[in-house]
Amino acid sequence: MAIADRHGLPVIEDAAQAHGARCQGRRVGQFGQIACFSFYPSKNLGAYGEGGALITNDASIAQRARSLRDHAQSEKYLHGEIGYNYRMDSFQGAVLAIKLKHLDEWNTARIDCARHYTESLKDSSYKLPADISDSECVWHCYVIETPQRDRVRAALQDVGIQSAVHYPVPVHLQQAYADLDYQSGDLPVTEALCKHCLSLPIYPELSKEKISRVASVLLDLENR
Repeated sequence: MAIADRHGLPVIEDAAQAHGARCQGRRVGQFGQIACFSFYPSKNLGAYGEGGALITNDASIAQRARSLRDHAQSEKYLHGEIGYNYRMDSFQGAVLAIKLKHLDEWNTARIDCARHYTESLKDSSYKLPADISDSECVWHCYVIETPQRDRVRAALQDVGIQSAVHYPVPVHLQQAYADLDYQSGDLPVTEALCKHCLSLPIYPELSKEKISRVASVLLDLENR
């Protein structure tokens, strides 16, 4: 924000996976001119189907967004520009209104899960997610890093523990951006993360016993 303020740049805050998180005492969604949240069912605050929200304290941006989401109608059947059909149906809103009341409780449970993972794996060789002192993460994912990622994931699967690899192909190597002419090796840190990251199970109802079992399998793999 300091850089943006110096140069007069607008900031769009991607808060898609961070419902309820805090940074320096402030809830996410308050930092840019616009913040975007996803309500995809797997998110910390998820609808029954697709959904999302844009938040802003700029009245002109809010009005433009309301127009664009409804085929850019200025009045019924009058279209000043080409818009989109991005209206979230009312059923999703009803589901979210109910679930929102439980968000803080569910986030607290996720924080406890992450704390238990970290305590159980702190002496291992796995690289664990950082705990930032002036922020409060809501742990949409708990992601470890290991150069043996595929072996570890297969071993977890063998004992019935699911894990996930989020975004295995980095953006700069996606076919959609081939015209930018990036090559493998151009962004070595990004590419290494895509090869090493593994998301462990985490959700509010996950018990400490199950977390301990996941950790036990991971620690046993180190000794093989």
